[in-house]
Amino acid sequence: MIVENTQTQMRKGVLEYCILSIISRGEIYASDIINELKQAKMLVVEGTLYPLLTRLKNNGLLSYNWIESTSGPPRKYYQLTEAGKTVLQKLDTTWEELKFAVKTSIEGAPNNKSSNL
Repeated sequence: MIVENTQTQMRKGVLEYCILSIISRGEIYASDIINELKQAKMLVVEGTLYPLLTRLKNNGLLSYNWIESTSGPPRKYYQLTEAGKTVLQKLDTTWEELKFAVKTSIEGAPNNKSSNL
C-alpha cells in the first residue's frame, strides 16, 4: 500500500511538467495528450487532465484555439504561451537538477565511489 501511494505521488509530481512538454511540441487536442501520457505509462484520465489544463490556462501558461472537426463538434487545441515556454524552460532545469540529485542519492557521489571499496 505504501509503495503504490509513493508511486502515485511521484507521478502526480511530474505530471504538469510532462503535459507542458507534450504541448510544447505543437498545438494538440486533449485526447492526444492523454494518448501520449498512456504510451509513456503515465496513466491519466480525463477527470485529471481537464482540470489541470484549465488551471494551466488560468495561470497564463496555455492558450487554445477552437478548430472545426470533420467528425463532430469543434475541438479545443492547446498551445503554450510565452509564459508557458518560460516556465517549461525553468522546469527543464529543475528536472535535470532533480535527476542528478536522485541519481547521486541512490548511487552515491561520483568522487565517493573509491572510498566505498
